[in-house]
Amino acid sequence: MISRRKYVGWLTGVFLLVWALLAIAPHDRGDWLMENVPLLVFVAALVASYRALPLSRISYTLIALFLILHAIGAHYTYSLVPWADWARAVGLTVDPDDFNRNHFDRVVHFLYGLLLVYPIREVLLRVADLRGFWGYFFPIAITLSTSAIYELLEWGAAEVFGGDLGVAFLGTQGDVWDAQKDMALAGVGALVAMAITAALNYALERDFAREWAESLRVKVPTPLGEDELRRLWRGWKRRTAHPPKGTK
Repeated sequence: MISRRKYVGWLTGVFLLVWALLAIAPHDRGDWLMENVPLLVFVAALVASYRALPLSRISYTLIALFLILHAIGAHYTYSLVPWADWARAVGLTVDPDDFNRNHFDRVVHFLYGLLLVYPIREVLLRVADLRGFWGYFFPIAITLSTSAIYELLEWGAAEVFGGDLGVAFLGTQGDVWDAQKDMALAGVGALVAMAITAALNYALERDFAREWAESLRVKVPTPLGEDELRRLWRGWKRRTAHPPKGTK
């Protein structure tokens, strides 16, 4: 099997080639720049974390696929991606007039959840040591929360820049529920991916049921909240009333 370093290098080369080609004469250079800001931040984070937290080949492949789809959307602007022309080129009979909008952005939001929730799960399992139910729930929750954050950033950028650029970046295409639908599709994609992951683990992992049950067991039987604050307060008073020797 090819080493991870070589595989990631090959994958990076393919992505950079596609990105460079799509950077040539985009439909709207201003929108292209705005769409690429989060992409560059995300890629920079991947590069910075590579030594400390190298991901699996599967995760890097899923990430690369999503970034390429995003680069395509940035090149054309999401509302103008000629997906119908591509469908006809491979022999499919598609009339874009049968649809009330260009749904490429909807597809990419769904694939955001479907493709990126597994890398998120890998990070959480390795860093936060999540297990059982929480190893499936929190990746979906983070996918939904990051999708919501992106929608808020889109809204903020559209308010700041306004005009045609703001409209192109926001990409609602006249749908007042665009943001909610985008988030819902990201959540559905993440749910589908985690359901497939759970099914595979259930079939292949001997201790799946035990680990799931253990993750839902109450670990701290005593209440927290005001009880925990009272305990911390009493501990602080004891330490201040009887400081360790040698301290003032």
